[in-house]
Amino acid sequence: MTVTVLAITETDFVPDVSLARIMNERLKRAAAEMQDIHLEPMLSVGQRKDDLVVYISYNPKYTIRFRVVNDVPQDVENFVATVCGNLGYIKWKTNVVNVFKGND
Repeated sequence: MTVTVLAITETDFVPDVSLARIMNERLKRAAAEMQDIHLEPMLSVGQRKDDLVVYISYNPKYTIRFRVVNDVPQDVENFVATVCGNLGYIKWKTNVVNVFKGND
């Protein structure tokens, strides 16, 4: 399985531009660490052509939130939720159209 974690960086940090840079760099590091270390066991799950795509971003209170954005088996989604919960991340709840989940 291919694992991709994308940091959705914020552009709405007001008024401190240096804070935006620091927070966005922290988010990018968290995404890389999550992909390369915490979700590494997922590389051996499923077929090579299978994908796991996770978005992480900040909520309005600057807590990191996560969302699996493609169709994966429930056990994979549960594993991601457990890993993210252990890291202190919260589930990203949204009704946005660009989430690539299939019909349930």
